[in-house]
Order: sequence, then C-alpha cells, then structure tokens
Amino acid sequence: MVDSLALLRCLEYAATFDLLVIFQAQDAGLSRKGCMHDGASSARMGLEGIPEAAETIEVSRCLLLIEQTGVRAHFGQLSCERSIQLIDAARKRGLQVTADVAIHHLLLCDEDVNGFDSSLHVQPPLRSPLDRAGLRQGLVTDTLSAICSDHQPLDVIAKQAPFSETEPGISGLETLLPLSLKLVEQKLIELPQLIEKLTLGPAKILGLDSGTLQSGVQADVCIFDPEATWTVNDQSLLSMGKNTPYYGHTLKGRVDCTLLGGRIVFKR
Repeated sequence: MVDSLALLRCLEYAATFDLLVIFQAQDAGLSRKGCMHDGASSARMGLEGIPEAAETIEVSRCLLLIEQTGVRAHFGQLSCERSIQLIDAARKRGLQVTADVAIHHLLLCDEDVNGFDSSLHVQPPLRSPLDRAGLRQGLVTDTLSAICSDHQPLDVIAKQAPFSETEPGISGLETLLPLSLKLVEQKLIELPQLIEKLTLGPAKILGLDSGTLQSGVQADVCIFDPEATWTVNDQSLLSMGKNTPYYGHTLKGRVDCTLLGGRIVFKR
C-alpha cells in the first residue's frame, strides 16, 4: 500500500499531464496472510481469509484522491459487489473512472474452492456468490467497461503445494473467449455487448484507436468459431502455463485466426 501523501502527489503529477492511472486495489495489511475470500468456506477449510474490506477500503481511498486531483483512473480486476457500487457512485459524481473484471470472477466463487484445488488460488480471491452476482450486474449496467483474462501462467511446480503455499494465478488467455461466451449462453448479455467488453471497451480505457473494424483503423482482428468445441489439455494449450481450473473441460468457442496490424500472427 502506497503512503497516501505519496499517492496524492503521484496523482497530481499524472493529472497535470492527463495520464491514465491504473489501480489494482488491495490493502496489503488486510490481505498479507490470506489466500482466499474471508467467509464460511475459508473458515470451514481452515484457510486464512482476505476480507472484502481489503479491496473496498483501497477503492474508497483511491476514489477520494481521484476526486481531489481530477485524474483519469482505471481499476483492474475488481472482485467485490461493494467496489462496483463505489465505482458507480463515483461515475455519477462525474469522476473519470473505469473498471474491469476478470472472467473467472464472473463465473466462479469461493464455494468452488472447497476441494483445495490450487488452480483456484488467485489474487484477488474468488469472492462470495453475492459478490459474483454484483459483478455480473455491474457488467450489465456498464459500470464494468471490460472483461480481462488476468492471464498469469505458472510452472507446474508453482501449484504443487498446500493451497496456501501455492502461487496465485490462472493461465487465462486461451480460455477467455469460450468462458466469456458462457455469459451469452447464460443470457446475461448479448454477443455484441460481450465483444465490446473484450475489444472496444479495453481500447477506450487505454485511449487506443483500436477495437473496431472501421475503415482506416489498424487491423487487429480475432476470427473465431463460436460453435467449435475443444478440450483444455496439454495439447490444446499453447501457453507454457497449464494452471487453469478448466483443465480437462470441454469448452465451446475457439479462435481460428488472429491478425495484428494486418499481419496474421496465429492461424489454426
């Protein structure tokens, strides 16, 4: 956690040059020893929990300083319903604030960790079902402007230890598309809205002239088959990191071709 005065000075400097400041809000003191959400599941499993306040206190502090300085800001990988409410209220007050969420926080919750599956050890942790519902609602209301993979590939050995001693993180880039398509299947959002959350939304946050198919825009294009099925395993994953809770699952939706700057960089 950065000293508040030091953070204030940094935000003042960033505001002077109209820079975007990106936060990952987590109070170090409240989260230092934790490895999962502080709730009934962590108590039952005997694991040190990370309370929601570890995130919401930091979001609140940052928003107050953002309001004082007028800086443009973005919050990455939010995990709590209360954080969404704070961001929504700040936007209604006119603050230039955006936020995103990792796909696994939209689909999973702390109850899924009951088997001590280390592939579910992530930071911020998977929260309660109520938090998950709040995040999903934030996606619908556009309080959350983007969905991210929070891609953190790890060596096999990083996950081969007691849950609390493993490295947090999910290798999420290659499963981002099929997992996001589940939100359409579940009728949470429509396909065009989902595509915007994965493309135009992130581009707007970062101020990039990208994320669209308009004439004159750089051709950064992903071509995918929404009906194609594939199994998550060593053969299908290109990443060195195989640390995903979806290992062995059959998913629907597969990327066939990717263009970057008009050049094919991946083709199945």
